[in-house]
Amino acid sequence: MELFVKRLSENAILPVKGSELAAGFDLAAAETQTVPPHGKALVKTDLAIATPTDCYARIAPRSGLAWKKFIDVGAGVVDADYRGNVGVILFNHSDEPFLVSPGDRIAQLILEKVHLDSTVKEVAELPSTSRGSGGFGSTGMETAEPATKKARAISPPVSQVDRIIANHEEILKRLQALEASLANKE
Repeated sequence: MELFVKRLSENAILPVKGSELAAGFDLAAAETQTVPPHGKALVKTDLAIATPTDCYARIAPRSGLAWKKFIDVGAGVVDADYRGNVGVILFNHSDEPFLVSPGDRIAQLILEKVHLDSTVKEVAELPSTSRGSGGFGSTGMETAEPATKKARAISPPVSQVDRIIANHEEILKRLQALEASLANKE
């Protein structure tokens, strides 16, 4: 399967795979951009692409940016007939601005097959399933132990603020130990 790519400027960097078995091609920024805290920005790649006609390009987050910098990607569908500059919408879920520089790998492009012959057919009733209309985490909940459910409901994720507080507490402990050590020497 071939992805055709056209550079729209000298800042454009061709997509590359990070490893032989990587699902996606890394996409790099072609411009400097700052994503504000809890905000978003459209970052251009200065690339135009042509996917095979039975595919679209999905723009997906890079796991390292999501994990380490709280950066996510939105609106990630590039249709096979789009020929404009591929942009990446970055969402910053952190409390700090996120600086993007030309050449920074900001997302990945994954080619996915589509069923172009799909149609919509309206029906009076849908075929029934064992799941029914349950959604948003409903599967598997019937077999979970009540204590497990409760633990999940009250266990908040570690936030950036929690890490800062823990860091300050550790520094305070070290200062107190140093102070006690100095007092013992006197």
